[in-house]
Amino acid sequence: MSFDSLGLPDSLVKAVKEQGYTEPSPIQAQAIPAVLEGKDVMAAAQTGTGKTAGFTLPLLANLEHGERAKSNQVRALILTPTRELAAQVHASVENYGKNMPLRSAVVFGGVKINPQMQNLRRGVDVLVATPGRLLDLYQQNAIRFKQLEVLILDEADRMLDMGFVDAVKTIAKATPASRQTLLFSATFEGRVMAIAKQLLKDPARIQLSANHDRHAAIEQRLHHADDHGHKHDLLSHYLSSTELSQAVIFTATKRGADKLAR
Repeated sequence: MSFDSLGLPDSLVKAVKEQGYTEPSPIQAQAIPAVLEGKDVMAAAQTGTGKTAGFTLPLLANLEHGERAKSNQVRALILTPTRELAAQVHASVENYGKNMPLRSAVVFGGVKINPQMQNLRRGVDVLVATPGRLLDLYQQNAIRFKQLEVLILDEADRMLDMGFVDAVKTIAKATPASRQTLLFSATFEGRVMAIAKQLLKDPARIQLSANHDRHAAIEQRLHHADDHGHKHDLLSHYLSSTELSQAVIFTATKRGADKLAR
């Protein structure tokens, strides 16, 4: 199968090929036709499977010939759990849609809100956002959803784990009931299924791997240690192990990361 056979316009196929891709991944091969048909979709796919292109490409195709977004309106909304993911998804929207007459923007917290409000005044065809900042913008009347055609929840499981469930529900309630809704998650477990039942209508269901296969090759350990030097001693012990050649260490704060690095 090739991207040419999925029903995408030539401009998008060209953009995909310029990115070095010739054949769609399994998630793309299943998701793209379903989204192009206007169906709601819920898909379980791990990071690195090409899911972003799986919803970005058909989204851009469906928006290409519609009415442009009016002031403070948005036609497609992509919600992501973190600012880093929001920036990555927006970069994909820009790269794939560079030959199309569509406006896009990204909004997230941690930066000044006024420039984001000014950017939304002209209307946006595709908006990528984190739930908290988007809710702030909505409550300040900087964005409206009357023209919204598509709502996408990317990494929905992480979004719910991070406590955004109420924000997601509030935002979804403010959008037209006629919208198309796409939900992408690593799993269909627990709260993901609950919110999918609330937000999606007769969705096409795509699941590439069984949930119980996740992280099957990873050994996990838990050690209890206090902050009085014991954590650093334990870390030093691990890093000095002859069995360890590479490591990634996550810390709770930037200050903690700088201190640990020194």
